[in-house]
Amino acid sequence: METLLVIPAYNEAPRLAGVLAGVREAAPGLAVLVVDDGSRDGSAEIAGRAGVLVVRHPFNLGYAAALQTGYRYALERGYGRVIQMDADGQHDPASIAAIREALDRGIDLVLGNRFLGAGSYRPPWSRRLGMMLFARLASWILRSPVHDATTGFQGLSGGVVAFHARARDFPPDYPDANIIVRCGRAGFRIGEVPVRMRDNPTGGTLHVGLKPVAYVFEMLVALAIEASRRRPAGEG
Repeated sequence: METLLVIPAYNEAPRLAGVLAGVREAAPGLAVLVVDDGSRDGSAEIAGRAGVLVVRHPFNLGYAAALQTGYRYALERGYGRVIQMDADGQHDPASIAAIREALDRGIDLVLGNRFLGAGSYRPPWSRRLGMMLFARLASWILRSPVHDATTGFQGLSGGVVAFHARARDFPPDYPDANIIVRCGRAGFRIGEVPVRMRDNPTGGTLHVGLKPVAYVFEMLVALAIEASRRRPAGEG
């Protein structure tokens, strides 16, 4: 069963070549798709020179739209499953193997848990509190433990890929704990494996200014909506 690695990228030129080189070393032969989300810094050209598949958005549509583009690409071209990782260099490509193994065991949605194993992820306490909150809420809604509900390092079975690719209401902003809840309520099997995280040299853009406040508010609303909506039909 062929796997597609989907990497959303927006203005990641300084880091993208290194990320792709790391993937090539850790997972030789793995099909890689970079979804360039309207970058203005040559990210798509760097991906093309690296010899990977590239899809470009004409302008910036956001992280969630880039992911769904990747899911649709995988579905339309017959890839059996997807692994997704970020382009900023935080996700260690060496952890791809653990995600693939979990998919091989029949897990539908594999969450790369950043807090397990050696080199555990240590975000600032304010972010850690938010992560714990959403993990608790997701666990409560699903009646099943979820320990890292905001990880972007994930593996998706073919059923989950189709479920997301065909969704007309895929979240426009933050597909995090809300999407995990949606998958769980649709009957997909969710599992977690330890993944290694690196420091983000840029510090990220989501966690500056008022963006953290907006994120918390929007995620709480999104989780409330997922908890109250009719149980979606999945493939699990």
